[in-house]
Amino acid sequence: MIRADVDVQDNSQAVVDSIRAALRNGLEDIGAAAEYYAKSIVPVDTGRLRDSIGYAVSDDTVTLYADTEYAIYVEYGTLTHAAQPYLYPSMSGHTQEYVSMLVNAVANK
Repeated sequence: MIRADVDVQDNSQAVVDSIRAALRNGLEDIGAAAEYYAKSIVPVDTGRLRDSIGYAVSDDTVTLYADTEYAIYVEYGTLTHAAQPYLYPSMSGHTQEYVSMLVNAVANK
């Protein structure tokens, strides 16, 4: 039974906002880690491709990218050059680590 003389405060929005902020921080950590991994394995000639690697976080998504016109040809190869993947392995090769990062971000909030 709820007593009429007790003030009940609805903090549900604050909880939701806190969880969203924690998830955002976790996604930022994942993006930074994936960027580091990609930069550590990308083939380097001039360094332009490595320097173009970055990440973006929006809502519940991390996008890892390389912003040069030839990035796709290095990742997937061409008729005359073998593929040298650096983006895909940087995301898929660390799945358990990324899950742990999200769990820790929410648990430590």
